[in-house]
Amino acid sequence: MNYVIMDLEWNQSSTGQEEVSRILPFEIIEIGAIKLNSDRKMVDEFSELVKPQVYHEMHRVTRKLIHLQMEQLEQGRSFTEVMRQFREWCGDDYIFCTWGPLDLTELQRNIRYYQLEPLAEGPIKFLDVQKLFSIAYEDKKSRRTLEYAIDYLAIEKDIPFHRAFSDAYYTAKILALMDESVLVNYSFDVFHLPQDKESEIHVVFDTYAKYISRAFADKVQVLEDKTVMGTKCYLCNKGLRKKIRWFSPNGKHYYSVSYCDKHGYMKAKIRIRKAENGAAYVVKTSRFITEAEIAVIRDKQEKTKQQRKIKRGSKNRNHQNRSESALCDSVSS
Repeated sequence: MNYVIMDLEWNQSSTGQEEVSRILPFEIIEIGAIKLNSDRKMVDEFSELVKPQVYHEMHRVTRKLIHLQMEQLEQGRSFTEVMRQFREWCGDDYIFCTWGPLDLTELQRNIRYYQLEPLAEGPIKFLDVQKLFSIAYEDKKSRRTLEYAIDYLAIEKDIPFHRAFSDAYYTAKILALMDESVLVNYSFDVFHLPQDKESEIHVVFDTYAKYISRAFADKVQVLEDKTVMGTKCYLCNKGLRKKIRWFSPNGKHYYSVSYCDKHGYMKAKIRIRKAENGAAYVVKTSRFITEAEIAVIRDKQEKTKQQRKIKRGSKNRNHQNRSESALCDSVSS
């Protein structure tokens, strides 16, 4: 299997073309990529400018960041032509690698806009090298800039940053240095969600499990689904009783704690997200936690309860005030 390390540059509307901006907020103007073989040795490269078809004026932020002129882009080929060549160049057996999660989403949005064949019918497995850098060298949560990572690893800066090819080149340099064990922490791009229950994503990593659902019509359907709301031990697949029932501090994130006789306390977190077509879907993560972490979750649950009591009391007072006001108006008339 090869690694295709890809980076994109894109332009956006300078004139507030709202209707087009909703469909295609970012038009790709450059594709750069490096191909590494299974030993993570550089074997090929790809670099193409894309002739604009939608936004014919360079946005000031884009111009300042990547130092490209519209006249240069006009010499490029259409997205359809460049994309056809890029897919041929990628080959058949490869995994995409990017710095951060955005490039694959925007690539697929451009593909859809030009009515080209999609990269996949469902989620795409890929390596987010920005996330892998944090796992390999820092706290697993922080997200650093590409240049920070290059400086951290003392990699020579032999070409300028902020062009598609150069950023792909530096991302490939970082990936090549990582220990093989880090690469199991892959990500999923969900521009296209699982099409049905059978194709939903269930994956177990070293320290946690992840579930990505199919699309639901709305949040109500999400919260009624047994797979979404169920808690099973991801190590022994045993259904678990909840010690802390599902609660939500904000209506978007839900938390619970269950107990497995064999593996201990398991925290589950649900994040409800909105798909491209407006449907709802879920990303649920589960991991085993300590009793100290349980105390933190209980505290969060108690604060949520108190906030709801305060909110309900405020609503009741407002309702009572309106009723008294209406009564006074009725008496005076």
